[in-house]
Amino acid sequence: MTQDVQTRPALSTAQPEDFFQLLKPRVMSVVVFTAATGLVMAPGSMNPLVAAIAILCIAVGAGAAGSLNMALEGETDALMRRTRGRPVAAGRVRKNDAMAYGVILSLFSVMLLGMNTNWFAAGLLALTIVYYAGFYTLLLKRRTPQNIVIGGAAGAFPPVIGWAAATGQAPWQAWLLFLIIFLWTPPHSWALALYSAGDYAKAGIPMMPVARGARSTRLQILIYSLVFVASAVAPALVGMGGMIYAVVSVAGGLGFLGLAWRLYRSRAGDEPDKADTVGREAALYDVKVQAKPARDLFAFSILYLVALFSAFLVEAVAGLGA
Repeated sequence: MTQDVQTRPALSTAQPEDFFQLLKPRVMSVVVFTAATGLVMAPGSMNPLVAAIAILCIAVGAGAAGSLNMALEGETDALMRRTRGRPVAAGRVRKNDAMAYGVILSLFSVMLLGMNTNWFAAGLLALTIVYYAGFYTLLLKRRTPQNIVIGGAAGAFPPVIGWAAATGQAPWQAWLLFLIIFLWTPPHSWALALYSAGDYAKAGIPMMPVARGARSTRLQILIYSLVFVASAVAPALVGMGGMIYAVVSVAGGLGFLGLAWRLYRSRAGDEPDKADTVGREAALYDVKVQAKPARDLFAFSILYLVALFSAFLVEAVAGLGA
């Protein structure tokens, strides 16, 4: 009897909120927004119920990828202040449970999207899940400082999937939306990494500030920012965006470049973050004075991306796009 008690698996302490957090709701909200933008911008009309189910499938697929990522990265997440409260890292959800949850949601989302819209869109969703959970998490993240550059493709697929769900095709306009998010990812992620480098080093993840140093990272952020803003303005020049989009992309782009230049001239990331030594959780926006240029670019990058896709969405709904 004693041996049976000792070998019996411990009861799970997981709550419904933990399984919701496995879906990475913040990331999911961006995925839903950009996917809906691609769907609405696509030519032709779509049954509202079919469209709603398509967006639901894309959201669930993104959540499934997040759950698989947390299952695979639980031990690594536990080493980092920013992620150690996640359900698997904190021990509230077992790794196998998170993995099974992610696999089931992946199959559900891909199959339902295929039956609801078309199998081309479903295939793109399946590719995105495998790319993020497999290629990025297992292969890229620990092997190259270019991990976030190559892996950023996973986060850029949603507007293409939305467009494909509406039309069964992915024309160049959809891939231009992909390109905007793809080029946005490095300056956004490396700005965060500049004031979280200590965490990444402790976890053995070769993010750019860890592998190449803060100075090189700041230069690369500036270079990527120039290319990204050019891609963000491009839709206004090729007939995808109207006047609203042109104003938002140019004005926001100038602000983005200004913050990138300020970050380049700063000393952000030169000194390791010592927040862990004073026993407090590091919030995304709670940094020391030296790192504020990195924090400001990180925060503004989110606002700029949302503004770009909001302009697309408003013009598409109102029929104001070029």
